[in-house]
Amino acid sequence: MEASAQFFKALSEPVRLRLLNILNHHGEVCVCDLVDALNLSQSLASRHLAYLRNSGLVQARREGVWMYYRLQGDIWQMQWLKDILDQLAKHEQQLITDLQALTELACCKTAEI
Repeated sequence: MEASAQFFKALSEPVRLRLLNILNHHGEVCVCDLVDALNLSQSLASRHLAYLRNSGLVQARREGVWMYYRLQGDIWQMQWLKDILDQLAKHEQQLITDLQALTELACCKTAEI
């Protein structure tokens, strides 16, 4: 029960929903692109990404100086979360704007998984 409560708690913050939305629609994304697209400070983005990582919702990997994040693929709630994010991205203007902003960015080479 504690893991389920942690899962929902991770979804209770707008910045974390915005980050998850980007990752849901773009797969693996460099933290620098997340910071730029969402117009966040590096420290704020890192704090929320760490929370999501500790909650088991995202994975991170380093490539040189770049950190890449993607949704965790092996938790049973992930398909449900992706479906919810897809619906939110159709109706929440902030999430639509975020997706458009990321499309226009690319601060570093997108890495292959």
